[in-house]
Amino acid sequence: MLAFDAFVDSSLHTSLERTRENYASFSAFMDGFHIAGWRHALNELACEALTVGIGFGILALTLAGPAFLETSEDWLKKTDLAVTFLDRYGQEVGQRGIRHDDKVSFDELPPNLIHAVLATEDRRFFDHFGIDLIGTLRALTVNARADTVVQGGSSITQQLAKNLFLSNQRTLERKIKEAYLAVWLEFRLPKREILRLYLDRAYLGGGAFGVQAAAEFYFGKSVRELSLAEAAMIAGLFKAPTKYAPHINLPAARARAADVLNNMVEAGYLTEGQIYAALRNPAMPVDRSRDLTPDWYLDYAYDEVKKLADEKKLGDDRVLTVRTALDTNLQQHADATIEKELREHGPDYHAKQSAMVILDPLGAMRAMIGGRDYGASQFNRATDALRQPGSSFKPFVFLTALMTGKFKPSTIVVDAPICIGDWCPHNYKNSYAGHLPLVEALAHSLNTVAVRLSVAIGEAFPVPGHNNIFESAKRGRAKIIETARMMGLTTPLADTVSLPIGAAEVTVIDMASAYSTFANGGLRAPPYSAVEITNSRGEVIYQHDRDAPPPRQIIDRSTIETMVSMMMQVVLAGTGRRAQLDNIETAGKTGTTNGYKDAWFIGYTGNYAGAIWFGNDDDTPMDNMTGGTLPAQTWHEVMEYAHQGIELKPLPGRPAPAGVPPPAAGTASAEAPRRPASLPAATATALAVIEAAMTNMQKRRGDAGIAANGLAGGGTRRGIQAPAGNATAGGGG
Repeated sequence: MLAFDAFVDSSLHTSLERTRENYASFSAFMDGFHIAGWRHALNELACEALTVGIGFGILALTLAGPAFLETSEDWLKKTDLAVTFLDRYGQEVGQRGIRHDDKVSFDELPPNLIHAVLATEDRRFFDHFGIDLIGTLRALTVNARADTVVQGGSSITQQLAKNLFLSNQRTLERKIKEAYLAVWLEFRLPKREILRLYLDRAYLGGGAFGVQAAAEFYFGKSVRELSLAEAAMIAGLFKAPTKYAPHINLPAARARAADVLNNMVEAGYLTEGQIYAALRNPAMPVDRSRDLTPDWYLDYAYDEVKKLADEKKLGDDRVLTVRTALDTNLQQHADATIEKELREHGPDYHAKQSAMVILDPLGAMRAMIGGRDYGASQFNRATDALRQPGSSFKPFVFLTALMTGKFKPSTIVVDAPICIGDWCPHNYKNSYAGHLPLVEALAHSLNTVAVRLSVAIGEAFPVPGHNNIFESAKRGRAKIIETARMMGLTTPLADTVSLPIGAAEVTVIDMASAYSTFANGGLRAPPYSAVEITNSRGEVIYQHDRDAPPPRQIIDRSTIETMVSMMMQVVLAGTGRRAQLDNIETAGKTGTTNGYKDAWFIGYTGNYAGAIWFGNDDDTPMDNMTGGTLPAQTWHEVMEYAHQGIELKPLPGRPAPAGVPPPAAGTASAEAPRRPASLPAATATALAVIEAAMTNMQKRRGDAGIAANGLAGGGTRRGIQAPAGNATAGGGG
C-alpha cells in the first residue's frame, strides 16, 4: 500500500510538472505572436469579421435552399399552356397562354433591337455577375427620394430568373430567390445564352412571349425585318407590357419608344442624328382595335383549362384547342347593349360600370361581360368583384321558407315593422302593405317580410330554451346560408341580421349560376366554359358531358316549380316588369342596395339564366337606380335578342310554349337587332362528329390514299370538297 501510495504521488507530481513545462513552452511560443497598438485593434476587427462572416454564410445557405428548389433538370424546357379557343360552333375566337416563337436564332436578331434592350433594361449586363450592384443602389436612391417605386434595379439575369422560375408577386421572399437564381444562372450559362433566353421568353403583351412572337403580333412581320422605331417600341414593352402595349395604348407605347431611343444615345449605341427619323416617324402597329375578342370570357376559360391541367386531366401536351360554350353573336350583342345603355343613361344615373353573365340552365356559359372596357381595365367584375345583391338575394330566403313546409304562395304574411335587437329594417319608400299573400310579398320585394321569414324559418327548427326572436332569426339565417351555398354561392356570406335582405357580398357569376337552379328544376350545375378539349395531335382529351360530374338534384323539383311561379310574378306584376319578354315566360328578381350603390336584375327562362349588375368601381352611389330600371331594361334587350330563332323551352312546371319561332324570326320587336341565323345545337354536334370521322379517315388513309379516292382537301369546318362531278357537301359551324 505504501508503494502504491508513493507511485500515485510521484505520478501526480510528474504530471503536474510536465503540464507546467508544456504551458510555459506554449506561452513562450505564443509570446512570439504578441501584438499591440493598432495591430491589436486590427486583429480584433478581423476576428469579429470572421465570426460575422461565418454567421452570414450560414444564413445565406439557409436562404439559398428555397431558391434552388425552384430549379429542376428540365427547367429550360418548362412551358406554359398555349390554348386556342373556339366558340360553340367551332370558329376561332382567341388565344391565351403563350404565343411563343423562338425559331429565329440569336445571330439573326437586329442589332438595334439588342442594343435597345440593353440600353433600357441593363447597360452593365456584360460586366456584372448576375446582380447589378450599381444599378440597384441607383434605383434605391431614386426611389427613396421619390418616396415610391420609380426605377427597378433588377438585371436582365434577375428578370430571366423570375420568368423561368418565379411568379410576379412583389414580396421579399421572391426578391431573395430571384437574386440567388440570377447568380446561379450566371454560373450555369454564358452571357450570350442568358440574353437569348431573355429575348425569347419575356412576356411582351398581347399573349406574346419573346421578341419574334411580339413582332408578328404587333407589326405582322418577322423580327428580322423590324425598323429602328419598331425595335424601340418592342424594347419598351419589357418594363410593363400591359401598360405600353400599342394595341391598347398607342400614345403610351410611342412615348415609351422615344425614351428607349434616347437611352440608346445615352448608352453610346446611336447618335442623336441616327434616331431623328425614328422619333419623327414612330412605329405604326397592326390595327387590332377591330378584333372584338371576348377577353373576359377567354380569361375565365383559360383559368378553367389551367385548373383541369393542374388536376392532371389533360395529359402532358401543353398546346391545346378548346371548344367553348360561347355564343359569339350573343356575347357581342350583350357587350354592345351594355355600352349603349351606359352611354345613353349612365350619366343620368351616375353609373359607370356593368357586368353580365349568361348561362344555359345546365351551366354552359354563353356570354360574359366583365366590365365596360377591357383595354382600360382587365379586372373581371363578373367573377372577382364582391357586391351586395340587395333584394335579388330574397329568393333564397323564400325558397328556404317553402322548404320548411310551413309556407306556400298563398300563405298570408304580415308586412309591418319588426326589430331584431336594435336593428329595424324598412321597406323601399318606408311604406307597409299589412297582410298579403307570400307571392305578392316577393313580387313587391318587401324587406320586413324577408326578415320575418328568417325568424319563421328558425322557429321551424326549435331548440329548447333558445327560441327568442334573436336566436330564431340566427337559426333561420343559417338555413338560408345553407340553401344559398347549395345553389352555388361560393363567397363568404357574413351572418348578420341584414343577411335576408341582401347585405352579404356575392359575385355576378355566382348569382347567375344559383338562379340557373330555378331554371333547370333544382339541379346543381356549376358554370363551365370548356365543352371539348383537343391536344396538338387533334385527339379529344376532355369532354364536359363525359368527364365532368353530372348535375345533381339539390332541391325538390316541386318546390322549385312553386318558386318559379312566384318569381314569374316579379316580372309580370312586380318590380321587374321591364324585363318582360313577349310570348316568352320569364321569372327573376330585382336587387337594389342601400345608397343605390348596386343595382341588379337576375332572371331566367327555359333557355337561359342571366345576371346583370350596374354600379361604380369606387363604390360611389348612383342616382336612384334600382334593379327594376336600367338593369331590368338591359336584361330585356339582351335576352330578347338571345331568344331569336331558337327552340323555346318551358320553365319548370310550366306548359310547353304554344309555338316555336322559325330560325331568325324570333320574338323580338321590329326595332330590335336581328340575330344571324345559326345552326341548332344538335346539327352543330352532328357536323362536329362528321368532321372528326373525316379527320380520322384522312389519317388512316394518308394523303396519297385520299388523293387516289378523289377527295381534295378533306373535311374542314368550312366545307367538305366532294369528288369531281359531285355536288359539294355543305360545311357546318
